[in-house]
Amino acid sequence: MAAPLVYLSFPGTAREALGFYAEVFGGELTLHSYEDFGRTDGPPEAVAHGMLDGVVALAGSDAAAGAQTVRFEGLMLSLLGTAEPAILHEWFDKLSVGGSGIDPLAPKPWGASDGQVTDRHGLRWLIGYEPQT
Repeated sequence: MAAPLVYLSFPGTAREALGFYAEVFGGELTLHSYEDFGRTDGPPEAVAHGMLDGVVALAGSDAAAGAQTVRFEGLMLSLLGTAEPAILHEWFDKLSVGGSGIDPLAPKPWGASDGQVTDRHGLRWLIGYEPQT
């Protein structure tokens, strides 16, 4: 792996959240339960490890009892220039469903197009691209 992989601890919503990201970005989603791993520090059906492998890769699990869950301050997941503009607009629109747009994905005064959205699971995304030549 050439870059850090974001690993998220969800408050019992890992299955829904990672499934949502698989719907947004595509890719292959693999989920393993606490029971699969013989863990007893959470409900047997809870996600002990999940991995979305594709153009956008994310990993996560349901937090064990007493463990911290996802909270971000001063952090964005950047997808600047990672796909064609039409795909980036599609991702932005899908991430916006049930979330909150902070700044629309639109042309900016400096010439690039970008926008920010916080999705329904609390992740803040920066999505954009340079003008096509």
